Amino acid sequence: MNMPASLTLPPRRTSGESLAQATLDTPLGPVTLLASDAGLMGLWFDLQRHAPGPLRADVDPQQRWIALTRAELAEYFDGSRRRFDVALAPQGTPFQEAVWQRLCEIGCGETVSYGRIAAALGRPLAARAVGAAVGRNPVSILVPCHRVIGENGSLTGYAGGLPRKKALLALEAGHLR
Repeated sequence: MNMPASLTLPPRRTSGESLAQATLDTPLGPVTLLASDAGLMGLWFDLQRHAPGPLRADVDPQQRWIALTRAELAEYFDGSRRRFDVALAPQGTPFQEAVWQRLCEIGCGETVSYGRIAAALGRPLAARAVGAAVGRNPVSILVPCHRVIGENGSLTGYAGGLPRKKALLALEAGHLR
């Protein structure tokens, strides 16, 4: 049975000959993509907090997960895609990966608080830890950390910058028309 990419994460794999990278221009600025055979490992805006810096991977814009990400992002930004099908392979601690999986369950146009994510993970007092994991999300947009807000509904930090968070939420609100 094939599960949606956002519901399963493969075993850790952070190096190897099959890594590929590419850059892509988006309406919100350039992004760097990193992929392995297992799926997309990273999508970082230029100058994003917690970006890995220079990558040790061949430049290959035609690598299958990079090419599919490019196509799906184009559809997302033109308003015709609300959900991503790219296989994901982000690497983090077990807690981070649990948070990132929970982020993938937030629907396009919806928001959720850090506290609600913590409660859903069975750790209701871990909102700050959830916030730290959200901030370290290596796959911007596709793992939708921009959909996480403060308990009072305020827009809180976003590693790609608050203007991008606002733009992504506005774009998704437009998807619902």
